[in-house]
Amino acid sequence: MKAIIFAGPSLPPRQRRVSEPAIEWRPPARQGDVYGAALTGPDVIGIIDGYFEIVPAVWHKEILWAMAQGIDVFGAASIGALRAAELDVFGMRGIGRIYEQFRDGVLEDDDEVAVLHGPEELGYPPLTEPMVNMRATFDEAARIGVLTPELAAQLIATAKSLFYKERTYDAVLQRAAASGLSAAALRDLATWLPSNRIDQKRCDAATLLAAVSTRLSIS
Repeated sequence: MKAIIFAGPSLPPRQRRVSEPAIEWRPPARQGDVYGAALTGPDVIGIIDGYFEIVPAVWHKEILWAMAQGIDVFGAASIGALRAAELDVFGMRGIGRIYEQFRDGVLEDDDEVAVLHGPEELGYPPLTEPMVNMRATFDEAARIGVLTPELAAQLIATAKSLFYKERTYDAVLQRAAASGLSAAALRDLATWLPSNRIDQKRCDAATLLAAVSTRLSIS
């Protein structure tokens, strides 16, 4: 049994924590990469991260072709979640909260999972924050009472208004303060964020990794 997983900033090498010789890790996918992977005859392909702006994105038809060869294709966290929401009716296996939100129409835009990051050689360090992570974080802050639901919704709207290459927590807090939102509440949030922010993309990517490992172990 063999699996190929495309991953980058959502699950960088230092976070993978699974010693599974049957898994081959590849960098974020671009158009043609899934087709090329399928030609090597894996049993499973996992799509987490992929490029979509500077190069052509993973093509729906190459995923469909891979599945037609009997390969199980899993998707989560980033472009994998997007493609799974579009192709689950054809057999692609979507995993995680982000996939579910795209599937259910809660999320629609590609920029929800977009992130600016550093190179592979440095471990794909994130330079901005994905919108899906901010949604999860502000929702959690509202759930436990750090924010009111109304303020959480305003912060989500503020974050969404930023271009993904400019979307950071500092930028959101600065814009929120400039718009007149409660200074005291924003200070409380700024204190809470460093230890409590939610990385939903990483959570979903780790869930995909566990699912692929289980799939390999029971076959």
